[in-house]
Amino acid sequence: MNDAALPPRRRPRRNRAALALGIYTLCFMIFLLLPMIVVVVVSFSNASYIAFPIHALSLRWYRVAFEYGPFMQSLKVSLQIALGSALLGAILGVPAALWAARSHSPLAGAVSSFLLAPISVAAIVLGFSLLYMLSAMSLGVSFLSLMITHTVVAIPYIARTVLAVYRSVPHDIEEAAAVLGASRWNTFRFVTLPAIRPGIFAGGMFAVLISMDNLPLSFFFGSASTNTLPVVMLSYMQNQFDPSIAAISTIQMLIAVAALLVINKLYGIEKLTAA
Repeated sequence: MNDAALPPRRRPRRNRAALALGIYTLCFMIFLLLPMIVVVVVSFSNASYIAFPIHALSLRWYRVAFEYGPFMQSLKVSLQIALGSALLGAILGVPAALWAARSHSPLAGAVSSFLLAPISVAAIVLGFSLLYMLSAMSLGVSFLSLMITHTVVAIPYIARTVLAVYRSVPHDIEEAAAVLGASRWNTFRFVTLPAIRPGIFAGGMFAVLISMDNLPLSFFFGSASTNTLPVVMLSYMQNQFDPSIAAISTIQMLIAVAALLVINKLYGIEKLTAA
């Protein structure tokens, strides 16, 4: 029913409801974005302490952030861990998702639920448990342990998105490829993989962003050479609290935005949201 067919008294009421919903949505978006905007603005302050509003603009704290060795070293480690864990998570999670989506075994449902286990448990409990397990395996606190830990968390994001996408793919197209003579590998490469690619990209993107900001897990496995950026930022704030924290936080946000822009250029955000 269109607006013209509505009684005159109901039309203004519907318009007021739409206006109220629009105002609420705008206020909610401002509420979400305001803290990030404040951090970005404070990063350009020329004061020696964090204060808002700022009195003058300066790039002083960006220079401090780039010159502070632990920030840059930990940022490098964070990027390596985030990209590596997303890649390993895809290698391990995609086959599990494909099997669970097509299997008729009673275990398929249990496996699908089990794939959510790492993000269903409190991060500090997961980190503590993995620390004990990896220490018993003589891995202890190391870059490899940190990579394994972040991979464990990356698998659910990738596997669940691939699982959701693959379940929506008609089984007939794979059967048609097999009937036409395609091998299992060619069927996966030319039929299945293009269909599930949005799920892999979406899950991988989430895994990278979660890894870059994961403090509880990284805290257990960090060392002088393997600390991630959130751990170094927390340690820095325990001793001093100046706008360089806002500057390095802004750099971290810019990296995430740049990654989204690159993915949008190469692949398209609208295809990821379809996952």
